[in-house]
This record gives sequence, structure tokens and C-alpha cells, in this order.
Amino acid sequence: MARYGHPVAQTSYRQHRFRRPPGATEIFLVRHGESEPLAPGRPFPLVAGHGDPALAPEGCEQAELVARRLADEGLDAIYVTTLRRTVETAAPLAGLTGLTPLVESDLREVFLGEWEGGLFRQKVAAGDPVAAQLLEVGRWDVIPGAEPQEDLVVRTTEAVARIAAAHPDQRVAVFSHGGIIGLVVALASGGEPFAFTGCDNGSITHLVVTEDRWVVRRFNDTGHLPGGFDLTSVPEGPAGGGFSA
Repeated sequence: MARYGHPVAQTSYRQHRFRRPPGATEIFLVRHGESEPLAPGRPFPLVAGHGDPALAPEGCEQAELVARRLADEGLDAIYVTTLRRTVETAAPLAGLTGLTPLVESDLREVFLGEWEGGLFRQKVAAGDPVAAQLLEVGRWDVIPGAEPQEDLVVRTTEAVARIAAAHPDQRVAVFSHGGIIGLVVALASGGEPFAFTGCDNGSITHLVVTEDRWVVRRFNDTGHLPGGFDLTSVPEGPAGGGFSA
């Protein structure tokens, strides 16, 4: 409204919440539930070279809690990887929503080369010096035969872009892995490569993807899981391990 031909100045400005930009895609990145423990002398079965453990009973419980948390969020699609721990974690949410999970193979876990099949857990627990080097340099490919870091970045970036292109103005749940989720958040934020390797099993990370940028809305949200902000007391290698692969 104008007075004597001049606009009336606005006297207050509200602080508005973030809104998803037109054409953007919201991605809820869910780390799979806790997988079964490794029994000495019994390596995990392999799928295309990747260790493929099933969920532990605790992981199945986490999957149910994830489903209850996301069931009413207006999801348009569910994605899993080629590894069964993501498929099993997504199953309760698929049941509640009626959505059939789609497979995005390029969001499978980091390939750990000679440390696949569960050997990674043993090496970290034993304080192997290469495990310490992983944290120091922030590259998985210090492990013999592991996936080159550059290849990992390319396949992860392209997978996120494919999902976003298929779901403009929609919300999707993507069940993936600790190493991949940490990398996605590092790429989105410009952070150090291993700054976000600590996400918990069953946690939810919220990403908004546009053509120009990725916006991190939440990282490692565990509000639906028991324990609050408490870290587990179970030791996982030197100084807590610092790994989530």
C-alpha cells in the first residue's frame, strides 16, 4: 500500500525456516541397522567382492524404529543397495508405505580390498597401523586393494545426482552405508574426508539436492533410537575406532 505515491516501509521481518527450493529433492540417507558380528574363521559371504552380512537382532529392531520415524514423511520412493543389510533395514518401511525398494548399486559401501569379508573389523580392533593411517590421511585406499578415493567420489556423486534427477520436488529414503553417508556429507559441506565417518546404525541424515548444491539439513539423527546422545560403551578399536564402515 502506498501513501502519496511512496511505498510504506515494512516495519518487521520474520525469521523464516528453510524451504526446499523448487525442483529440489529431499533425500533421507539411512545407515543400515547393526549387522551380525564376525565369528573368527567365518568370513562374511561376498557379493561382487563386498562383505555381505545380514542384520543382527539389534539391527532388525533399529530397522523397525526407522520405519516408524519415516512412515509418515510423505516418501515417494525407497532406495537400497546391492547389499542385504540395506535391503533388510528398508523392509519394515517398505511394508508400512507400500513402496517397492529400488536398487542404486553405486551407493554400496566402500570396497575394502584385502580387508573385505569382515577382516576390516579385526584389523581395527587389533590396532593395525594401516587403520591408524586411514584416519590420518582420510583415504580408504590406503588399505591394500581398496577402492581408489577418486573412483569412490565419482560413483557416489553420480548416484546422488541420478536419484535427484528422478525425483524433483519429492522425498526419498535411501538406505546406504556409513562410509558412503560420511562421504556424501563431506562433499556437501566441503569438510575433511573423514570428518563424518561416525554415523550410527539406524541413523538418518537429511540432504536437499539442487542442480547447484547439496544442503545438509541433519546428520546422524538418532532421535528415534534408544540412548539419546550417549555414545556406546562397546570398544571398537583404538580410541573408539572412529570408523563406521
